[in-house]
Amino acid sequence: MRHSIALIAASWIVAGTAVAQQEAPVELTGTLAKVRANGVVTIAHRESSIPFSYMSMRGEPIGYSIELCKKLVDAMSEAVGKELGIQWLPVTSETRIDAVASGQADLECGSTTNNLERARRVAFSPTIFVSGTKLMVKKGSPIQSFRDLKGKTVVVTKGTTNEQAMHEITKRFGIDFTIVVAGDHAESFAQLATGKADAFATDDVLLYGLIARNNAKGEYFVVGEFLSYDPYGIMYRKGDAQMARLVNDAFRDLAEDGEIERQYKRWFMRRLPTGASIDLPMSPQLETLIRTMAARPE
Repeated sequence: MRHSIALIAASWIVAGTAVAQQEAPVELTGTLAKVRANGVVTIAHRESSIPFSYMSMRGEPIGYSIELCKKLVDAMSEAVGKELGIQWLPVTSETRIDAVASGQADLECGSTTNNLERARRVAFSPTIFVSGTKLMVKKGSPIQSFRDLKGKTVVVTKGTTNEQAMHEITKRFGIDFTIVVAGDHAESFAQLATGKADAFATDDVLLYGLIARNNAKGEYFVVGEFLSYDPYGIMYRKGDAQMARLVNDAFRDLAEDGEIERQYKRWFMRRLPTGASIDLPMSPQLETLIRTMAARPE
């Protein structure tokens, strides 16, 4: 893997010149010029997006997205010709896009859906996961579908596509339920746990992650059909051609090498640091996307 990334980086650093028949360094621009000058990559991360990006017992960011971002930092280090450190920046669903668009963060490594609205402001890596909005309820709840929400209270996390999806459900189907907004996924879960909400709506994988993190299998259930389609990607600044090429090349290499699949198994199929396991096999959709990502042009 390291050897492959080195080959990618070498193509970045050096370009042949026909006149002198010598090799000259390519001028770095955008994000790569910034991190070369600063010596660090600023990574925006989430604190409770399990198992993508959350805090370990030692207070360090860990997870599936975090590990993939560390591989990107390796590729960036090779590309700029020096080892880069990592500076961590905690963000929420509401602040993450601004952090990248404003240049405060170089990468955002969490559980962020790539959609047309967001793509107007930021760029995304190839898809690293496919999820969708579902509902989590307590054991014994009469809610088994969005059709059972009449007169109920649903909590969503502020700044998520799930918030938009639930408002769309009320409009499209004319179901009268109350939507309350919490600051992050941990707070949303607490609203459900304390009875302030009857259901928590977010991406199904995050719901499974919260159940595993809280060792709450048998106490909470994920129910209903998918209410949205949410392909996750790693965010970086829009309009940066060098960075876009590096991200796409690095992900193609990670897919071809099998590293994405290894990281998936580590975070979705094995025990998390808490001792619980999400036990969620890779979907056929994601398997196809990774195979496509690994394919090199003829």
